[in-house]
Amino acid sequence: MRLQGKVAVATGVCGGIGQYIVRKLVEEGARVVAVDLSREQLDALQADYGDEVTTITADVTKYSDVEAMIAHAVDRFGQVNIVINNAGIAFPKPLLEHDPDKDFDAITAVNQKGVYHGILAAGKAMQKQGTGGVIINTSSVYGTMASELSFTYNVSKAAVDMMTKCAALEYGPQKIRVCAVAPGRVDTPMLHQYKDLGLWEHIRHEQMRDAFTKPEEIADVIAFLASDAANCINGTTVYASDGFENFKYPLKPN
Repeated sequence: MRLQGKVAVATGVCGGIGQYIVRKLVEEGARVVAVDLSREQLDALQADYGDEVTTITADVTKYSDVEAMIAHAVDRFGQVNIVINNAGIAFPKPLLEHDPDKDFDAITAVNQKGVYHGILAAGKAMQKQGTGGVIINTSSVYGTMASELSFTYNVSKAAVDMMTKCAALEYGPQKIRVCAVAPGRVDTPMLHQYKDLGLWEHIRHEQMRDAFTKPEEIADVIAFLASDAANCINGTTVYASDGFENFKYPLKPN
């Protein structure tokens, strides 16, 4: 178990990838503070675990909430070694149909500002401990790829990539690693929005192996990055996309 004795905080744990992050961290020996907005969903998740998992509601757009979730980890388990800024939202919509408040400000607040809050609060706590740590941000292949219907999402994930680089540089002297994971198209409720748009089979056929990535595969990558085995990975975004960003839509029959 690569994370034995470690304490991890993970946000967005009730989403498609988040619940698998919690499961994998526990399997690897970590004690986990699981964070999301819904008390009801957190209680359902908590029922699957024992004392190795504790839950707390937090709105990552509010810095005071993020500070509180980090403090909860220290109060409950005595330290914080790993912080995973996974909370994110997306609402596919053509740019010319945007309402700025709903389609830019709301998404930016969670995907970009929320990650900033997590980086800052985690860094301060880890600096105070003096023991170093690891911060992992959930980015996306769309941080470097243009795509239709996801203007704000793409912009926010590009920001996550740059925040990862800058934080790693500033936190290096504190022995705090900062890295990001960029999933491609993962079979989660967020991606299922494309079913309603009639695009599900189209985007599935765009995948290299004609199948979506599984959320548990992303959790495996995150657990590796959180471990000492990934000690040389710092300030970079690791792509976990089945190669999606590296090729054009294959010319093959449906």
